[in-house]
Amino acid sequence: MGLSIGNEEETDMGEMKVGILAGGAGRRLLEETAIKPKPMVEIGNKPILWHIMKHYALHGFTRFVIAAGYKGEMIRDYFERNPEKHWEVDIVDTGINTQTGGRIKRLAPFLEGRRFLLTWGDAVSDIDLGRQLAFHESHGRLATVTAVNPPPRFGHLKIEGDRVVRFEEKPVSRNVWINGAFFVLERDVFDYIPGDETAWEMEPMQRLARDGQLMAYRHFSFWQCMDTLYDRHLLEELWQSGRAPWRTWE
Repeated sequence: MGLSIGNEEETDMGEMKVGILAGGAGRRLLEETAIKPKPMVEIGNKPILWHIMKHYALHGFTRFVIAAGYKGEMIRDYFERNPEKHWEVDIVDTGINTQTGGRIKRLAPFLEGRRFLLTWGDAVSDIDLGRQLAFHESHGRLATVTAVNPPPRFGHLKIEGDRVVRFEEKPVSRNVWINGAFFVLERDVFDYIPGDETAWEMEPMQRLARDGQLMAYRHFSFWQCMDTLYDRHLLEELWQSGRAPWRTWE
């Protein structure tokens, strides 16, 4: 069912495991994902999945469980050919058409312990994972989601009558928060997922919220998903410029 790729020189850092959803087809990035899974699309000649894992490893979390699906063999092959020192990587086939919640539930046997971290394989951030974990431990609920301001895409026009009185280039709204998909979760969240057809962002998160079990960790710094070719080019430009905010390990 899964492939475990370890390293003989393992450390005791990061006893808590990190689940990463990496099984979707990424249809909005078809120029790249026609031949590879979305998490294997490269930024700076490295898969975005590697960038995400490097950030977790910086904070001491080095035990990964990757939920593969679409072209999952490419993820497996990559880590077989490019093992990272001190990382433990389990790759689990969670099916081609399984929804996000179903993928999380399929990881349950591999995420031993009462608590685990979770993210998607298509967004990078400079989030302080240690502070997020401390926040989660402080409130005692089942789930913490990272809330981020959506990255701006378009400039705003301020119009009076037919006259443009002000143009704001891609302003960030500090009053709008979205799911940044960096989670800290207690094991009981698996009870909120009926099966493979369940999208985590729908019924499970909504029920957790209704039950008072979902808390938001606000992240005010850098976060960027890679949904489109535009996003991919933006991340590549940041990397090549030497100004990639998520490059926290250097």
